[in-house]
Amino acid sequence: MKKFATLAFLLTLLSLSTIYAQVISSAQIDSLAEKTLRTFDVPGIAVAVVKDGKVIHARGYGVRSLATKLKTDENTLFGIASNSKAFTTAALGMLVDEGKIKWDDRVRDYIPEFKLYDPYVTESFTIRDLLTHRSGMGLGAGDLMFFPDSNNFTIKDIIHNLRYLKAVSDFRTKYDYDNLLYMVAGEIVARVSGMSWDEFIEKRIMQPLGMNSGAACYARLKDKSNVVDPHAPVDGKVQVIRRDWSLNANAAGGIYSNLTDLGKWVILQMENGKYGDSLKKTLFSEEVHEEMWTPQTIIPVHGANSYNTHFASYGLGFFLSDVKGYKQVSHTGGLAGIVTQITMIPEMKLGIIVLTNQQSGAAFTAITNTIKDSYLGITGKDRIKENHDRVVKNEAEAKKITDGIAREIEKQLKNNNGKNNTDAILGTYTDAWLGDIVISVKNNKTRFDSKRSFMLTGEILPYKGNTYIVRWDDRSFDADAYLRFEMDENGKATGIKMAAISPLTDFSYDFQDLDFKRKN
Repeated sequence: MKKFATLAFLLTLLSLSTIYAQVISSAQIDSLAEKTLRTFDVPGIAVAVVKDGKVIHARGYGVRSLATKLKTDENTLFGIASNSKAFTTAALGMLVDEGKIKWDDRVRDYIPEFKLYDPYVTESFTIRDLLTHRSGMGLGAGDLMFFPDSNNFTIKDIIHNLRYLKAVSDFRTKYDYDNLLYMVAGEIVARVSGMSWDEFIEKRIMQPLGMNSGAACYARLKDKSNVVDPHAPVDGKVQVIRRDWSLNANAAGGIYSNLTDLGKWVILQMENGKYGDSLKKTLFSEEVHEEMWTPQTIIPVHGANSYNTHFASYGLGFFLSDVKGYKQVSHTGGLAGIVTQITMIPEMKLGIIVLTNQQSGAAFTAITNTIKDSYLGITGKDRIKENHDRVVKNEAEAKKITDGIAREIEKQLKNNNGKNNTDAILGTYTDAWLGDIVISVKNNKTRFDSKRSFMLTGEILPYKGNTYIVRWDDRSFDADAYLRFEMDENGKATGIKMAAISPLTDFSYDFQDLDFKRKN
């Protein structure tokens, strides 16, 4: 028996050494990141790996900005975008621990003016519902009130205008990602705690954890000497674009941070809310932490995948799924020109942080999945090629659509001797929540101008029949849209419906939720 026990022990050591050999090294992560930069045309990337309560890799690659060419490092600050949502749920969880709120308290008990399209939903809506993307509103509903950022909407306006956003599914029946309700959640933090969301996040979460470099938003950064610029392809070439963010939306995606500080956040999460020397301090209770990592809203999983994922859901501020039999906790974040991902496999005490300064989700996915594969023992997968092939395919399909529209516009203009006869559509139109737009002729061009979202300006061009195209002046948007005019019996436009042209348009350009009626 001793002989067999010794053999079993040796086999175990061999097995462990094999697993250890599969774990990716820092040198391999360096190579992975550099190849990802080149493949996806990303100026700068920062990557960290947390294992067993320690940051074992944290490095920057490429440059913070194509304008300055300054190097990215582990202290370079990025907008973490929707990874901020977990901080909002943590703030609420701390208030739950203090007995000041309950997850299932009604929103109207704290914000009496809160009102949704359906009276029943309004009265039943809870704090938990704010955090779980199951309101019944559509994907990104109302996001045009904060994105792009050059607008005059206040948080008061946004809360008021929620009532005009019609449901696309029954309450609590379907997952549709939203941002506006996290802004409402941030307002609850403010009203209950007596300090702004920004102050709460910095004083009650970031400072205790020693997250001293970042801030609740870009405007609050004390030191901006090591911050990325956002980048995006414009007319086929990646370049620096304007920094776009509305302070109203901080609770949904405002935080700026870096690898050094986010490593502390990830360790806190995997230690169930404990931190500090020997984990003697507690930011939030294990009960609150468990609630945040408990499935709340089902997300469909379709088809086979290399991680044998069978189930997916949204918790409170996190996506939850199974990967190779392990629980995965993750979130992504996207700003104009900056995208990020945080992934945790708690049973393995593994955390992966990827921050990028170009809006290529494929880049962070390729890095995260390659690192994750090494710990899960998955071999033979080229995640860079896999994601690049997907990008090429999707971009080719989108280009077919946009090229076809460009040809049709050229044809229409040629048939009309270069003239764009738009007399029937000129005028002022209004939407219940976005407000007024004006369609007018300026310098012999028909123009679209939003009166509340000032960056939504562009040229209107003929397409087919009563449908026109608006090409936005800011070409970094990549969000040109159809304008379908409703006409009366005299051939005069009475209303406008909109829709994004490209399937790659960011969902926050929620043109489909607009319903303009002629004002004059």
